[in-house]
Amino acid sequence: MTVVVRTQQPTGGLVEAAKDSVWSLDNQIPVSEIQMMEELMALSVAQQRFNMLLLGIFAGLAMLLAAIGIYGMMAYRVTQRTHELGIHVALGARRGDVLWLIMRDGARLAGLGIAAGIVGALAITRVMTTLLFEVRPTDPEVFGAVAVLLGMVALVACYIPARRALQTSPIVALRCE
Repeated sequence: MTVVVRTQQPTGGLVEAAKDSVWSLDNQIPVSEIQMMEELMALSVAQQRFNMLLLGIFAGLAMLLAAIGIYGMMAYRVTQRTHELGIHVALGARRGDVLWLIMRDGARLAGLGIAAGIVGALAITRVMTTLLFEVRPTDPEVFGAVAVLLGMVALVACYIPARRALQTSPIVALRCE
């Protein structure tokens, strides 16, 4: 038998009052395993919370690895174009124009990567539907937020190597081969 007691008062003396009420009917009835509803609710969703915590940690690590990968790829790409950038600067291109050239190239690559990532994520959402509760697996807000975040990471990842490349002397850049 299970008895549930609901109250709006503090639960300090509630356990003893509940036991006294039950024993006033029959003092042979054992009253044990008394738990608060918050404890029962926490125990019932503990495994799901743990799974979501792990999923969140892995998602954060994946985002960090994506950011590092984007930065590494953009730094490599800018390093490969150092000679070209030196020629642009030597021929009189403004540094802002050269920076825009690199940023535009990086944004194009990031856009392609984000589009491919969204397609891949949409394909894999069927696997994750069992882990979700009251959330659609293809939630457009989440997809949009991740796309914007990775786009911003990509732009920062383009900007840092581009600034570094623009600080190099055109003569040094032209000697680079």
